[in-house]
Amino acid sequence: MAGTRPVFYVSDGTGITAETIGHSLLTQFTETRFVTDRIPFVGSVERAREVGARIREAALAHGVRPIVINSCMDSDVGAALAESGALMLDVFAPFIEPLERELEETRQRRIGQAHGIADFDTYHRRINAMNFALTHDDGQSIDYAEADLILVAVSRAGKTPTCVYLALHYGVRAANYPLTEEDLEHDRLPPRLRPYRSKLFGLTIDPVRLQQIRQERRPNSRYAQFDTCKREVAAAETMFRAERIPTLSTTHTSIEEISSKVLTTLGLNREMF
Repeated sequence: MAGTRPVFYVSDGTGITAETIGHSLLTQFTETRFVTDRIPFVGSVERAREVGARIREAALAHGVRPIVINSCMDSDVGAALAESGALMLDVFAPFIEPLERELEETRQRRIGQAHGIADFDTYHRRINAMNFALTHDDGQSIDYAEADLILVAVSRAGKTPTCVYLALHYGVRAANYPLTEEDLEHDRLPPRLRPYRSKLFGLTIDPVRLQQIRQERRPNSRYAQFDTCKREVAAAETMFRAERIPTLSTTHTSIEEISSKVLTTLGLNREMF
């Protein structure tokens, strides 16, 4: 096994782009343990040199060369960071020159466009979608006429975090409906869901994992008993099969993967913001 390697995500904006891309890269290397640190808003050479000192301290502490995943637009800032002696990985460098040639256009060095309020209409759509997800969480509101999709599952199967992610990243109005014991007594969809069956997507989960999650929320309750979890999951899956509702297990699936699968299956083509 290799040792621990310090990694810095450095940006003149929020750092979200550098961290997202960097995390995707680092997951390909399983024999090294990474300790990561996101440093946003590095917008000047002076600030870059301060960060460089911090990077050098990490090198001394760990006895290895740090990795810097950099999304700073200013080349002078990048050069100042490179003085730290770290391995510098520029997020944009491999792509900018080919794009400039293809588009016959020189890039504009604008900061914060990916995660700023570059388009107010788009931004407000995300906010409205988030409000929709929150007001339609766990069956609080059952007015689904304006919903883009409705996630259906037993309690604690991952409905709420998926709806929030879909709203925040895609501007999707996602509602969710928790299947109750009364709903699960029948193989058919609850009456309030039947008019919206084209918007439905079912989530299921391994009963063992469900029991662990529920035990954390309500320890030693009937709600958290394994037999309860097993019975509810089996009944929900029977309903989904009988009604031909598309279904995905959330047991070993990330929110990002769930969201992508839901959008693809329901034919919702939305760009990520």
